[in-house]
Amino acid sequence: MARHHYVGYYWAFRNLVIGIRPFTAKFMAKEQTDRTTLDLFADERRPGRPKTNPLSRDEQLRINKRNQLRRDRVNGLRRVELKLNEDAVNALNELATERNVSRSELIEEILLEQLAQNHALKMHQNKNS
Repeated sequence: MARHHYVGYYWAFRNLVIGIRPFTAKFMAKEQTDRTTLDLFADERRPGRPKTNPLSRDEQLRINKRNQLRRDRVNGLRRVELKLNEDAVNALNELATERNVSRSELIEEILLEQLAQNHALKMHQNKNS
Protein backbone atom coordinates (compact mmCIF):
# COMPACT_ATOMS: atom_id res chain seq x y z
CA MET A 1 0.00 0.00 0.00
CA ALA A 2 2.74 2.44 0.90
CA ARG A 3 4.34 1.87 -2.51
CA HIS A 4 1.24 3.12 -4.33
CA HIS A 5 1.14 6.26 -2.23
CA TYR A 6 4.40 7.56 -3.75
CA VAL A 7 3.73 6.55 -7.37
CA GLY A 8 2.28 9.97 -8.28
CA TYR A 9 5.24 11.78 -6.75
CA TYR A 10 7.67 9.51 -8.58
CA TRP A 11 6.22 10.36 -12.00
CA ALA A 12 6.03 14.06 -11.21
CA PHE A 13 9.68 14.08 -10.08
CA ARG A 14 10.77 11.96 -13.07
CA ASN A 15 9.01 14.27 -15.55
CA LEU A 16 10.54 17.30 -13.88
CA VAL A 17 14.05 15.80 -14.08
CA ILE A 18 13.78 14.85 -17.77
CA GLY A 19 12.24 18.21 -18.68
CA ILE A 20 8.57 17.40 -19.20
CA ARG A 21 6.49 20.23 -17.86
CA PRO A 22 3.25 19.41 -16.11
CA PHE A 23 0.12 20.39 -18.00
CA THR A 24 -1.39 23.68 -16.91
CA ALA A 25 -4.68 24.85 -18.30
CA LYS A 26 -4.72 28.37 -19.69
CA PHE A 27 -8.47 28.40 -20.10
CA MET A 28 -9.73 29.81 -16.83
CA ALA A 29 -12.85 31.74 -16.03
CA LYS A 30 -11.74 35.34 -15.83
CA GLU A 31 -13.90 38.30 -15.01
CA GLN A 32 -13.29 41.22 -17.37
CA THR A 33 -12.71 43.67 -14.53
CA ASP A 34 -10.73 41.22 -12.38
CA ARG A 35 -7.33 42.82 -11.89
CA THR A 36 -5.75 40.05 -9.82
CA THR A 37 -5.53 37.44 -12.58
CA LEU A 38 -3.98 39.65 -15.25
CA ASP A 39 -0.54 38.24 -14.61
CA LEU A 40 -1.81 34.77 -15.54
CA PHE A 41 -2.28 35.90 -19.12
CA ALA A 42 0.66 38.31 -19.37
CA ASP A 43 2.82 35.93 -21.41
CA GLU A 44 0.16 35.28 -24.07
CA ARG A 45 0.98 36.90 -27.40
CA ARG A 46 -1.98 38.44 -29.14
CA PRO A 47 -2.15 40.09 -32.56
CA GLY A 48 -2.68 43.82 -32.84
CA ARG A 49 -1.88 46.74 -30.62
CA PRO A 50 -0.59 45.83 -27.15
CA LYS A 51 -3.26 46.05 -24.51
CA THR A 52 -2.38 48.73 -21.98
CA ASN A 53 -5.69 48.69 -20.13
CA PRO A 54 -7.31 45.57 -18.63
CA LEU A 55 -10.79 46.80 -19.59
CA SER A 56 -12.34 46.44 -23.03
CA ARG A 57 -12.62 49.55 -25.22
CA ASP A 58 -16.38 49.67 -24.65
CA GLU A 59 -15.93 49.60 -20.86
CA GLN A 60 -13.21 52.26 -21.05
CA LEU A 61 -15.52 54.55 -23.04
CA ARG A 62 -18.35 54.03 -20.57
CA ILE A 63 -16.08 54.87 -17.61
CA ASN A 64 -14.58 57.89 -19.38
CA LYS A 65 -18.06 59.22 -20.21
CA ARG A 66 -19.18 58.78 -16.60
CA ASN A 67 -16.07 60.62 -15.36
CA GLN A 68 -16.62 63.43 -17.89
CA LEU A 69 -20.22 63.88 -16.74
CA ARG A 70 -19.03 64.04 -13.11
CA ARG A 71 -16.43 66.70 -13.98
CA ASP A 72 -19.06 68.69 -15.87
CA ARG A 73 -21.50 68.46 -12.95
CA VAL A 74 -18.81 69.71 -10.54
CA ASN A 75 -18.19 72.64 -12.91
CA GLY A 76 -21.90 73.51 -12.88
CA LEU A 77 -22.65 72.16 -16.35
CA ARG A 78 -25.76 70.17 -17.22
CA ARG A 79 -26.32 68.04 -20.29
CA VAL A 80 -28.97 69.26 -22.77
CA GLU A 81 -29.69 67.52 -26.04
CA LEU A 82 -31.47 69.04 -29.01
CA LYS A 83 -32.04 68.12 -32.62
CA LEU A 84 -31.43 70.72 -35.32
CA ASN A 85 -31.63 70.58 -39.08
CA GLU A 86 -28.37 70.32 -40.98
CA ASP A 87 -28.44 73.94 -42.21
CA ALA A 88 -28.68 75.27 -38.65
CA VAL A 89 -25.81 73.03 -37.50
CA ASN A 90 -23.64 74.15 -40.44
CA ALA A 91 -24.37 77.81 -39.68
CA LEU A 92 -23.52 77.27 -36.00
CA ASN A 93 -20.28 75.49 -36.96
CA GLU A 94 -19.22 78.35 -39.25
CA LEU A 95 -20.03 81.02 -36.67
CA ALA A 96 -18.26 79.08 -33.93
CA THR A 97 -15.17 78.77 -36.13
CA GLU A 98 -15.24 82.52 -36.88
CA ARG A 99 -15.47 83.35 -33.17
CA ASN A 100 -12.90 80.69 -32.26
CA VAL A 101 -15.20 78.99 -29.73
CA SER A 102 -16.80 75.56 -29.58
CA ARG A 103 -20.30 75.05 -30.94
CA SER A 104 -21.49 74.31 -27.40
CA GLU A 105 -20.06 77.61 -26.12
CA LEU A 106 -21.66 79.47 -29.04
CA ILE A 107 -25.10 77.96 -28.38
CA GLU A 108 -24.79 78.84 -24.69
CA GLU A 109 -23.81 82.41 -25.57
CA ILE A 110 -26.77 82.80 -27.97
CA LEU A 111 -29.21 81.38 -25.41
CA LEU A 112 -27.92 83.64 -22.62
CA GLU A 113 -28.19 86.71 -24.88
CA GLN A 114 -31.76 85.78 -25.79
CA LEU A 115 -32.68 85.17 -22.15
CA ALA A 116 -31.16 88.52 -21.15
CA GLN A 117 -33.16 90.30 -23.89
CA ASN A 118 -36.38 88.59 -22.77
CA HIS A 119 -35.67 89.51 -19.16
CA ALA A 120 -34.98 93.15 -20.11
CA LEU A 121 -38.16 93.24 -22.18
CA LYS A 122 -40.24 91.91 -19.27
CA MET A 123 -38.67 94.42 -16.89
CA HIS A 124 -39.47 97.24 -19.34
CA GLN A 125 -43.07 96.04 -19.70
CA ASN A 126 -43.49 95.83 -15.91
CA LYS A 127 -42.30 99.44 -15.51
CA ASN A 128 -44.82 100.68 -18.07
CA SER A 129 -47.70 98.77 -16.50
